[in-house]
Amino acid sequence: MDLGVLCVHAHPDDEAIWTGGTLARYADEGARTAVVTCTWDVGTVRAAELERSLEILGAGPPRLLGYADARNPGSASGSPRFLDAPFDEAVGRVVEHIREFRPDVVLTYDGYGGYGHPDHVHAHRVTLAAVEAAGYDQLYPGTGAPWRPRSVHLATLPRSVVLAQWQAVFGAPPEPGRTLPGVPDEQVTTTLDVGRWAGRKWEAMHAHASEVARGASMALLTSLPEPARAQMLSTEWYRRASGPDGPSDALV
Repeated sequence: MDLGVLCVHAHPDDEAIWTGGTLARYADEGARTAVVTCTWDVGTVRAAELERSLEILGAGPPRLLGYADARNPGSASGSPRFLDAPFDEAVGRVVEHIREFRPDVVLTYDGYGGYGHPDHVHAHRVTLAAVEAAGYDQLYPGTGAPWRPRSVHLATLPRSVVLAQWQAVFGAPPEPGRTLPGVPDEQVTTTLDVGRWAGRKWEAMHAHASEVARGASMALLTSLPEPARAQMLSTEWYRRASGPDGPSDALV
């Protein structure tokens, strides 16, 4: 498969949770795959965990921007929080990776960042700006030749799945007026069957042992009844931000 897939994520472990099945599937089908991670720095425990996760998923070495996590300033000693770094600087650093890797497809979060995490929302905005800027030779000189990906896909959840899993976890529907993750089902443009790679995805998630110990997103998945967890591991959903129109079961 002559295809390059580049993910841009906020934190180590997001590559496994949101796009792990996609990365494993496309790597096994012969695509080039890679992940840019905006926060945490080389030498930290979470960077080492990220390296192991990427090995499992076949996504190459870590590409760390080295900014600090919004909720953990010690994640990148001496560097600003990702949220506090100059926007133009962060965009330029992602542009450099796009021009170097030359992906056909770029993946990041939806506009709500999946579930509203400020680093996720910021990664969405930085990535979309970088994808656009990467194609202009006037912008960010010295970061490589211009490159335009064929499509951009935003990792998300169908609202029907969110509501079903909410009921499964909490035993009741969400209270009226609560802000929920995901998008209306009709806005999901790409539904990927990654069932054959669910085991790899689960293994990559568990490579982030410090996050497993802390609970976090892993706690939600492990608390799901087995049928619900199997659905979440076996399917990944995207909303196409740019590229061909119409629903799809593939990235291109």
